Amino acid sequence: MITDGQWRELLWRRAEDPGSIRRAYQSRKRRNSLLNGKSTLFLVAADHPARGALGVGGDPLAMADRRSLLDRLLTALANPAVDGVLGTPDVIEDLLLLDGLNERVVIGSMNRGGLAGADWEIDDRFTAYDASSIATFGLDGGKMLLRLVDSDPGTIPTLEGCARAVTELAEHGLMAMVEPLPYKRDHNDKLVLQKDAAALSRASAVAAGLGATSAYTWLKLPAPNEPEVVLDTTALPALVLGGVPSANPEDDLASWGRSLRHPTVRGLVVGRALLYPPDGDVAAAVAAAAEILRTAKGITV
Repeated sequence: MITDGQWRELLWRRAEDPGSIRRAYQSRKRRNSLLNGKSTLFLVAADHPARGALGVGGDPLAMADRRSLLDRLLTALANPAVDGVLGTPDVIEDLLLLDGLNERVVIGSMNRGGLAGADWEIDDRFTAYDASSIATFGLDGGKMLLRLVDSDPGTIPTLEGCARAVTELAEHGLMAMVEPLPYKRDHNDKLVLQKDAAALSRASAVAAGLGATSAYTWLKLPAPNEPEVVLDTTALPALVLGGVPSANPEDDLASWGRSLRHPTVRGLVVGRALLYPPDGDVAAAVAAAAEILRTAKGITV
């Protein structure tokens, strides 16, 4: 989708006209609301590289090719069912320079300091967008990752940072998308996501209570095995995250569909599972996810 000419133009503007980025933020046509006309929200996510998480499946460098990543994002955004994108400043600004974000929902990723595999991974500092820049640049909200590990004191500053971001985003009237994920370390000291209903419900309850107000807080949650238990934890709107892709995309779709039927869930935020499907067909993967969302919400075309 990205021509050689567009790629050369992007590289030229990056090197020789950095002011074009601010102009692109200022000229972007914003959508009037987060939710679309069907009261749902479908976003593609591409903030993994900034945390050093470049691998997909058996390819440890799948997301390292920036032109390929941008091309895949533009392919996904070409589907009218996709409402927008979630990303770090570098990715968002590349898409802006490629004129790919007009009338799209744009959510800025905020804390990427918990580098994948680092000793301090759980102490996830805010190293990307902050609430002020999200407001200044005319984005629609900010996303933060909140990994909860009871045995790791790095959880504490991350909790505090997320609470502050929720409050500051609310002061600007902007969505605060909180992704609470409970983890434990196994006998090899490897972080393992806890997918049971008790752990996910606890994490959701903690995230919902962050900040001085929850008026603009949304939760970004993995599709639980017991959706009713986990999603009944709070009245806040929720989005189902794609997570690490399984070897079988049909299993992922079925899992998302079960959660999407819950009334608090408004849509999907999916990254690698759609951008790097096993067969390489991004457009088909996105279309399949859009159909799952339509079916779960009883939307007729």
